[in-house]
Amino acid sequence: MPNDAITIPEPSGVLAERWSVGKLFRLSAVFGPAAILASVSIGAGETIVVVQAGSWARYQLLWLVVLSVLTKGVCVTYLLGRYTAVSGEEIGQRLVRVPGPRGWLLLAIIFLELAAAGPLWAAIARPSGELMHYVASQLFAADAASASSLITDAASWKALFGTAFIFIALLLGLGQSFAILEKQQIIICSVLVLGTIFGTLVVRPDFAAALAGMLSFGSVPREVPPWAPDGVRDHSLLALVTTFGYVGGSVMTYIAYASFAGIHRWGLCAHPEIDAIRRRAATGSPRDYLPNDLVQAKRLRGLLLPLKCDAGMGALVLWIVSTSFMIAGAAVLYRRLAAGELTDVFNGWSLLTDQGHIWQSIHPALVWVYYVCVIAALWGTVQAYPEIYTRVTHDFLTAIWPDWKLSMPRLRLAIVAYVLLVATPLLWIDVTFTTMTAIVAFLATGAGVALAMIAALYLDRQLPPLYRTRRWFFAACVVSAVILTVASSISGWELWQQIAGQ
Repeated sequence: MPNDAITIPEPSGVLAERWSVGKLFRLSAVFGPAAILASVSIGAGETIVVVQAGSWARYQLLWLVVLSVLTKGVCVTYLLGRYTAVSGEEIGQRLVRVPGPRGWLLLAIIFLELAAAGPLWAAIARPSGELMHYVASQLFAADAASASSLITDAASWKALFGTAFIFIALLLGLGQSFAILEKQQIIICSVLVLGTIFGTLVVRPDFAAALAGMLSFGSVPREVPPWAPDGVRDHSLLALVTTFGYVGGSVMTYIAYASFAGIHRWGLCAHPEIDAIRRRAATGSPRDYLPNDLVQAKRLRGLLLPLKCDAGMGALVLWIVSTSFMIAGAAVLYRRLAAGELTDVFNGWSLLTDQGHIWQSIHPALVWVYYVCVIAALWGTVQAYPEIYTRVTHDFLTAIWPDWKLSMPRLRLAIVAYVLLVATPLLWIDVTFTTMTAIVAFLATGAGVALAMIAALYLDRQLPPLYRTRRWFFAACVVSAVILTVASSISGWELWQQIAGQ
């Protein structure tokens, strides 16, 4: 072992305990960063896109949810967080050295995320505005006739509600601390898991068909039914990759997770001399200070247990909620659409409101479960994004230009203003939900996440051999990178064909 290598501290506390039920329970207390990731991921994707997929493909596309959770919720999340926990170094400080012009990869990730910000926020805010207008009209209209008039004839009011939704979310996000955000997202994840499980049980799905759909990897409906949305019938392949892309978060959410792991001082980040270690990393490599000693390498692996538990719990939340929403679409919407009891579902912007009508016809209690879950999901998404945008952009820009004194509060204000500026016009012009989600799926949840997965593989190879991830998991991550790259390529090509066709 080199004389200048550091000493890995011994695991202590719950990490030093033998495995038991009590240890598992105590480890669940580490759940936090992945709660932010899961809550951000469960936005328009789960509340609309996967429900829509269930309404025309029934249970046949549940395998897409499983595949997305495995590739993004497990592989991308854990491998990025693992590098920071093992090396103690922020990933931007290492990725800035990727061969090529300085910082090109970091700038590409910032561009992909912020270019998708307008459509991403609009795709969340506009259906939310429709839903809020519907609820308000039901609460304050004098009679059923005036309520119906308010619902059908107030397009500008719906856009105004959506604008207010964005403005309030961004305004509240300006002064929110990381600690408060994390606690809020844990509560939101709890509401989502309990609510969606209850909702799934109420609609009484075909569990055997659902299980078969989860395991039927690669299976797609032979024919798109006539009640499927126009965008699905015209571009079914784009609908598939968009569904895959929207299960999980955008690229910056995964990048931010590594930073959150550092904040929680997991792995080497808990070292008493972590500041000195980071200075050494900035001028060299993890190979310079990580000891080439099997005992100490095993010790560091033991310190990664909180990261593994947190990432695993986040992936589980994402899987439960995404699967539950798709099952609800399959069990309720598919059956009633096939029977001709419903028409013109998911073809307008009243995507969330339409679902409320459907749940009401099944059981009055279910519609409020639905509203609570949807509002929690969407609010959790928009509340976390200002923190994520600001933290990742700040870390990346300071990695590229170390001498640039960049103020976090000013950067947050600039990003909030930018999001408001680019998202608001999309609420007032005639752009379809399908087009907006396809753009986001290509830029931020497709190409961006594929780039993040490739970057995570690169980061793992920067560690000494003793400290790299297991070979089987690295192989799984390589496969994930291939899947994400292929999916984003298909998304880009199909999106271009759709836009060119119009």
